[in-house]
Amino acid sequence: MAFLQLQGVSMGYGPASRRTEVLADIDLEIEEGEFVAIVGYSGSGKTTLMSILAGLLRPESGKVLFDGQDTPGPGPDRGLVFQNYSLLPWLTVYENVALAVDQVFPKLSDAERRQHTDRFVAMVNLTPARDKRPHELSGGMRQRVSVARTLSMQPKVLLLDEPLGALDALTRATLQDEISRIRLAEKQTVVLITNDPDEAILLADRVIPLTAGPRATLGPSIPVILPQPRDRRTLHQSYDFKQIRQEVIGYLLKATSRHRTTLSRSLVLPDVEPEDITHHSQRFFGSGRRARRPSELKTETVEVEL
Repeated sequence: MAFLQLQGVSMGYGPASRRTEVLADIDLEIEEGEFVAIVGYSGSGKTTLMSILAGLLRPESGKVLFDGQDTPGPGPDRGLVFQNYSLLPWLTVYENVALAVDQVFPKLSDAERRQHTDRFVAMVNLTPARDKRPHELSGGMRQRVSVARTLSMQPKVLLLDEPLGALDALTRATLQDEISRIRLAEKQTVVLITNDPDEAILLADRVIPLTAGPRATLGPSIPVILPQPRDRRTLHQSYDFKQIRQEVIGYLLKATSRHRTTLSRSLVLPDVEPEDITHHSQRFFGSGRRARRPSELKTETVEVEL
């Protein structure tokens, strides 16, 4: 049996008269120790799907099974890293991580909790900044604190809800390498939600496209048969990478076209020739052509005495 499993999951919002079906017939199986990336467009329901996996939302239909058991709600066995850091601004780096450690491991002694917290602050290379508050950190450092806080709970599944989407390209690449390093060291089960196919292929064992909403659903599972750890400098030259990327993007584009239709309508355009302002002097002295309609042009015959 799969370690984390969704069976026929559907979810929607709003009253019946204005209801939006966000997800429909989602089936997903994730094995222990596997890294799965789900790639989809913005607004397709990725965060809703992640909230269901984390137990923050209950699906309207279908089941969410964790280690063979129905999940009643959120818990420390599924750690979620949000898009927006979600740090407490009045606490330091160390204190933000320690807050999670104190909640999850209350039976540890004070010394053991301090040691545990220091370990995960060091894991994301933030020991020199352990006493700084969030406003003193860059966006990438704040996201590292968020990752350290989640990892410190030692969850069985690490859920990453587009955690790098708001970062600049260089910081994003650095954190991608950090996530890959930590995952390989900790042998963690990871589910990543992203809108970047290249990021998904760089990090994951499998990539699954999520179709555009409404009624978004998962496409075929595409294995990433590339050795780990992966080097982005050589990855883009790999034939296998290009094939996987083409398959992911091709499916997303094909699935999106099913939601489109063609409309024909008549356009009524004004029957006006623009004013001639090529020569400003002519315009001011009255010899330039003003804006006019072709229907204004009249032909008449005038008799002139010579």
